[in-house]
Amino acid sequence: MAEPIPDDALDATARIARDLIRFDTTNFGEGKSKGETDAAEYVAAHLGRLGLDPEMFESEPGRVSVIARVAGADSSKPALVVHGHTDVVPAQPDNWSVDPFEGVIKDGMLWGRGAVDMKNMDAMILTALDDIVSAGKRPARDLVVAFFADEEAGGVLGSHYLVDTHPELFAGATEAISEVGGYSITLNGTRAYLLQTGEKALIWVKLVARGTAAHGSLITPDNAVTKLAEAVARVGRREWPIRLTETTTALVGELARILEVDPLGVGPQELAFATGNQFIQASLRTTTNPTMLTAGYKHNVVPDRAEALIDIRAFPGEEDAVLAELADLVGPDIEIVILHRDIGLETEFAGSLVDAITGTLHQHDPGAPVLPYLLSGGTDNKALSKLGIKGYGFAPLKLPPELDFPAMFHGVDERVPLDALVFGRRVLTDLLLNY
Repeated sequence: MAEPIPDDALDATARIARDLIRFDTTNFGEGKSKGETDAAEYVAAHLGRLGLDPEMFESEPGRVSVIARVAGADSSKPALVVHGHTDVVPAQPDNWSVDPFEGVIKDGMLWGRGAVDMKNMDAMILTALDDIVSAGKRPARDLVVAFFADEEAGGVLGSHYLVDTHPELFAGATEAISEVGGYSITLNGTRAYLLQTGEKALIWVKLVARGTAAHGSLITPDNAVTKLAEAVARVGRREWPIRLTETTTALVGELARILEVDPLGVGPQELAFATGNQFIQASLRTTTNPTMLTAGYKHNVVPDRAEALIDIRAFPGEEDAVLAELADLVGPDIEIVILHRDIGLETEFAGSLVDAITGTLHQHDPGAPVLPYLLSGGTDNKALSKLGIKGYGFAPLKLPPELDFPAMFHGVDERVPLDALVFGRRVLTDLLLNY
């Protein structure tokens, strides 16, 4: 049972995030989606009440993004893009303990698909702007506030569409902040915050095996399903070598310091697993995960075609080498079709924005270390980088040590603590006021 908490007892951030969760914006990929229109209209109406002039852009029917520009106190400074996305991955209700689209308040948390990825940050952006405007203030610099469609399918109909067709929307912007960074982890009793300064490249491929169609009772050596299964097993079991980038080298050094171990005696993998953080663990090597299988149409018919989808996350600059090794793994009888490819990013853990983020976090959680990390997944910062905009992951949340936060992304029973939303709202408000 959900706790009977009245609306006026909830912080506005939780209420807005809950409202957004109740819009089913499921993105199935491959062009199939329930669309973002309702959520986009909700966000645009909120921005309008703040006196802003939001614009809605529909790349295809139902695929709607929202952009608004907020005048800063000093418009001579480069603008900052503050962005989220309103689509979510599918949720299978039978696997959940709550309705994934009800926006349940329970156990001091907001539950639902998008509570973490990333309607929480969408709500934090809106309430931070509320706080600034209601106080009669302006952000320190111009903001480009964006709520993109289609991020969960690579942003083709969202961020990439707007960057390619309406680059003027981002004129003057040089930096951006968005999801999958800024949250806390607890190491050796010390709370630290991860600032996402890079993300792996993204390659989505389809493996296609072909064989001979036949009756299911026959001896069939040319079986497409068998060929595909063998190839998928090789790809899924491939353990790619550990490789440290500039970001992960710095992170490993900080982890060793906080965990009080000798980095020469304890390897990067051991340090990563000591954090319990799956994003950190996956940041040390390329990953090639099979995610979907399609074959056949009847139990007693051997099909002549079988397909599998593979999610590849490679280090920036290593994409072609990974694809070449993938071809060797699957063999010459398997066709590799690239469905979507996007770049990897790595930005230095230095500069005025990093200093401002670190300083703001220290105001709200004194003494907590701030660490750089490389995201194993991807964000809409990939699209913005085509305009020379440096993107960081910073959706600030102070989390309890026992919460497996990375497991919330695309997981079952996705949820976020209510007090973490309040923390994020306050941190984000101060950052936008002062940077």
